[in-house]
This record gives sequence, C-alpha cells and structure tokens, in this order.
Amino acid sequence: MDTTRMRTWAEIDLTALEHNYRTLRAMLPRECRFLGLCKANAYGHGAAVIGHTLERLGADMLAVACVSEAEELRQSGVKLPILCLGETPEELIPLLLELDVTQMVEDLETGRRLSAAAQRAGRTLRVHVKLDTGMSRLGFLWEAGREEETADEIARLCRLPGLEAEGLFTHFADADGSEAYTMAQFDRFLAARAALEERGIAFKICHCASSAAVLQYPCTYLDMVRPGLVLYGWYPAEELKGLDGPGLEPVMAVKSRVAAVRSLPKGTPVSYGRTAVLERDSRIAVVPVGYGDGYPRSLSNRMVMRVRGVECPIVGRVCMDMCMLDVTDVPGVQAGDVAVVYDGPLLERAARLAGTIPYELMCDVNPRVPRVYLPEDRAEA
Repeated sequence: MDTTRMRTWAEIDLTALEHNYRTLRAMLPRECRFLGLCKANAYGHGAAVIGHTLERLGADMLAVACVSEAEELRQSGVKLPILCLGETPEELIPLLLELDVTQMVEDLETGRRLSAAAQRAGRTLRVHVKLDTGMSRLGFLWEAGREEETADEIARLCRLPGLEAEGLFTHFADADGSEAYTMAQFDRFLAARAALEERGIAFKICHCASSAAVLQYPCTYLDMVRPGLVLYGWYPAEELKGLDGPGLEPVMAVKSRVAAVRSLPKGTPVSYGRTAVLERDSRIAVVPVGYGDGYPRSLSNRMVMRVRGVECPIVGRVCMDMCMLDVTDVPGVQAGDVAVVYDGPLLERAARLAGTIPYELMCDVNPRVPRVYLPEDRAEA
C-alpha cells in the first residue's frame, strides 16, 4: 500500500507476528491448543487480517470480548472457533448461534438464559465455564467453605439442555508479579476441575495461561493457552524479556509524515497554553498526529519522535490532530519526511511516561489511522 498520501499510519509486520506465533507455539506440548486473542481490534492491529493470519498459521481458536467483534471476524471469512470472553445480552444470543461462537458463562442464571435461547432456536450452544479463582471480575467464585456448593452449581449448568460445556477456564490476576498468588489460583482451578470430575463432568478444554503464564509457568498450559500481548511482541513485565528463548518482535509501528518545517526565533511560545517557549532560534516540524489519533496528550513536552534517525523532542502541547517537534539539530528535515511515532523502544518509553502499559497505547491508535500490512501478500482480509 502506498503511504505517500497518508498523514499518519500504523505498519503491521505480519512476518513479526508469524515469528512470535511460532516462537510461542514451540514452547507448548504438541497436544496443547493455541488460542489467539483478537479482542479490541486485535490489540489495535486489525482483527480481520490478524484473524486470517493466525488461521493460516495454524491457531486452534480465537477469542474476542463481545459478539460484535466475533461478527467482524466471521464477516471477513474467518472460520476458526471463536470464544467470546465477555457477556452477551440475551437479545444477541441468537447471533451467537448464527455465527457459531462459543460463549463464556460465569453463573448459573446466565447459563439458564443461554440454554433457553438455544432450545428456542433448536440449536446447541458451546460454552466455556468461567471460574473466579482470584481475579474478582467474572466467574463462579471458588472460595473456601463454598467449594461443594459451587461445584454443584457448575454441574447443574453443564447438564442444562441446549448447552455443550466444552471448556473450563480461569484468568490469573498477577502472573507477571506474584508466583505464590498465581500458583494459589492454579491450585484452586485444579481443585475445581477435580470436584467436577467427581460429579461426572469432564471438560474437553481446560485453560488458564495467558501471556505472562505462557512465558513463566509451563505447568499451567493444560489443554490450551491464550497468548495476547506476547503474540504482538510485548512483555507483561520488563523482567520477563529474557524468558522466551529467541525473543519476541513488536508487530506494530506508527509513523507520520512531516507536514511543514518552520523557522522560529528564540522566545516564541509553542502550542496551546504556551507551555513551551523556545530557548534558541529553532526549526520546528509540524507532524500530523495527535490525541485524535490516539497519541496521548500527557506526552506533551516529554516524549520524542524519530526523524532521519534522530530523536526529536515534542515541543508544546500535543494537539488533537498534530504536534510539534524540535528538529533544529537534524540537518535537512523537510515536509514529507517520515517521523517514527512508535516503534518498539519508543512505545515502551511512551508508556512509561504516560504511566500506562504498551498495550493500552496500541489499543488507543484510532481507527482513522490506516493499518498498512507488511508484506502485503500476507494480508488476506
């Protein structure tokens, strides 16, 4: 795709995605399934193309946060099994059945609604039962003193007509932090699985491990893993970088194109609020990317972009559609030059300065920023 007419764009390197997929897959036992996270527009990378790429590479399942995300994948032609990890309103349950989407279920009452809708449609809905072992978000709460009662509730759910209880899963709350807490969650999960087996309930797919656990805790792989962040080349914590063998490669880079270069005298205030005043005669490049594109305003006067291989500081406040860089020390900068907004190191640095995590910034890259897939012949959607 020709980027010369684009003001700002995100380059998605499908070769890097393939490298990350194969690196992670090589860590798993042969029989362990691989579920790729495609929620939030595949962490900002473009769900349709990422879904097709993972399907081509051999992933076993994809996951989304809501049924509309599953619908986008199906409309693009993705045929892999899809797990919906979020709640689905009762009126949209028929859409789950139409799209052949597997639904997370976190309590018996929700299970009954799903069962009734499936029976009305004369269909069977696959479900994965969510167990809350310590995340305190969604799921049947597995807590001391109520284990038998909870196991009985899950068993009743699994026997409801119109449902196929294919999976049992939980989500670790601190796998990139506390090993003790993570193993305590895992022990609760194994205890719940055993209690259900005693009641004659066996699941085809039990899964716990998302990105941090995939890197650190092979004992949690079970029947399937759920890589998200690591699939896109990022680490849940800095100290995990050395734990994945050949290393992960960031899949996304965001670039913009210098719109204008202006010579301004010492003492000139720059941008809204005059938060920056030039301390010398300067050459200022106007770059058409701003918070309307998902670039955080909190990086004003703090972050850099790279022009002609040189880091250039942002001067003044980031605007909705543009920001200004000091390019005084970079000879020859002119309109049309490419400014690297995010690559691996720049995204990590921006996240630290913004007090957030790299995947928030990736997800925040606005839909008006076109995604350009490299190499183009790999983009199937």
